[in-house]
Amino acid sequence: MRMCDVAVLGLGLMGSAALDALLNAGVDALGFDPLGPGSNRGSSHGSCRVFRRFNFENDNYTDLSDAALAGWMRLEADSGERILIPSPVLEAGRPGSAMVAASRAAAIAKGHADPAWPAAAANREFPAFALPANWDVVVQDGGAILKADVALRIMRSRAGKHVFPEAAHIDCHPDGILVRTKTQEVLAQRAILALGPWLSRALPEIAPVLEVTRQAVGWFRPARPETVLHGRFPLFILERGPDDIVYGFPDFEQRGVKAAPHNHGPKVDADDWAPAATASTSSRRATGCSTGRMSSIRFTWRSCIRRSAAPSSSRKWR
Repeated sequence: MRMCDVAVLGLGLMGSAALDALLNAGVDALGFDPLGPGSNRGSSHGSCRVFRRFNFENDNYTDLSDAALAGWMRLEADSGERILIPSPVLEAGRPGSAMVAASRAAAIAKGHADPAWPAAAANREFPAFALPANWDVVVQDGGAILKADVALRIMRSRAGKHVFPEAAHIDCHPDGILVRTKTQEVLAQRAILALGPWLSRALPEIAPVLEVTRQAVGWFRPARPETVLHGRFPLFILERGPDDIVYGFPDFEQRGVKAAPHNHGPKVDADDWAPAATASTSSRRATGCSTGRMSSIRFTWRSCIRRSAAPSSSRKWR
């Protein structure tokens, strides 16, 4: 039986980053995941994620974001590849928006200048926007587009023979944690479970408090493509209400503006992947997303972005 200090089950962004950090620290660690980089399942597929230094969700996130930024920059330096594309982050909402106020407070708490902007100034700086004049707005530095697919590929490659491309199951053992696959038995002293929507299958006792949801993502065709390119258009989060938040990216891939609800989508099973993604331009047909989810994005998009169009394609993740 093979032995190791730490077994990492699930090698999406979280698990791969954990395994990479352990191996860099000289820890005897192994990773397990039947899905390879580029798989369209789990929580980490797709080309990009938003990186925000200042977060409205929790005050503790700023320090965590700073530590993550240092890690991404080390990975860039070691690999010679670009993983982060710096971008300002615009956050806006109705007057009195708790989201905007919390993001503003997070920046000020770290000694940064007040990031609040008048809506008119934001519309001038980013001409694609048509934010209502009375909305609260902050524009934060320290944001970036994280090239998730590139980061995953690099970390998997660096892990090399420490990765087993197999599904793994854990059992208690007197001397640690027994990890079983179809071809391997490994005794680990500790385990990190980064299993995303499948976590409750490894730990059924916590299943009652876990809920898997589908998140709809759309790529929107702008009427004026030059106004939404990276450098002229920021990462953004727009709050029309506490349960109606939409975030998105500038068009850095020449496929339109990626936008999605920040709120939780409909509850699904971890293996509920149908129907497959489609490039349909119809919001009712695109990617099997509910019409309501795409309609919410489309309404916010048309309310706050000048002369926007329907989604060109969309995908989903958990």
